[in-house]
Amino acid sequence: MTMLSPFSVVIPAFNEAGRIGATLRGTLEYLGRVSPESEVIVVNDGSTDATAEIVREGFSAAGSIQTRLIEHHPNRGKGAAVRAGLLAATRPIGLFSDADLSTPIEDAPRLIEPIAGGEVDIAFGSRALDRRLIGHHQPWRREQGGRVFNLVVRVATGLPFWDTQCGFKAFRLDVCRPILEKAQTAGFGFDVELLYLAWRAKLRMREVPVHWNHFDGSKVSFFRDSVRMFGEVVALRSRG
Repeated sequence: MTMLSPFSVVIPAFNEAGRIGATLRGTLEYLGRVSPESEVIVVNDGSTDATAEIVREGFSAAGSIQTRLIEHHPNRGKGAAVRAGLLAATRPIGLFSDADLSTPIEDAPRLIEPIAGGEVDIAFGSRALDRRLIGHHQPWRREQGGRVFNLVVRVATGLPFWDTQCGFKAFRLDVCRPILEKAQTAGFGFDVELLYLAWRAKLRMREVPVHWNHFDGSKVSFFRDSVRMFGEVVALRSRG
């Protein structure tokens, strides 16, 4: 078994009582086997359900893994939650993962190893580079909408990447901290802003194919959030 360098796993959570328990059990069990000096940070982003209680219960079985629960009240948005978790991280590398583990935590070495090996500063998961790794696809309309959005991102920002929205990204925190502190986007378009700022700062970045499965219960509204994300990309370009 290959052991991984210590890293921080950041999980943003908004009304995730139905699945955060299983996510924490799987994450903690995996880290206990391959990276026992790592830590898990959950950012509870203004949940109105039992998310916080379930997280505390899950952390009680963390063993050697350091854990932390950060509370946001009221809800501030996924981008704000991810940034808060990464800025609170105490390990050299921070990886954020969606609460549904749509990319399994077992894919962490794909991102952690290139950073720990000094090859890149940011490694981020991509569903577009090898679609054979997608198990359960999103509904057709949502999947096509994602492709259109990423095309717009490429045109508007000049970023050469094919999937900016996969919720599985890792950062070398010593060089990425200024970017995290500078970022302003609080909503779902925060991924684009982080990558755009890193690109302009000439950080070393790598898009990495990862396994991915769609799970019902997404907090993203296809129409409302698509319009908002397009607006965030336009605002990002105007600030650039």
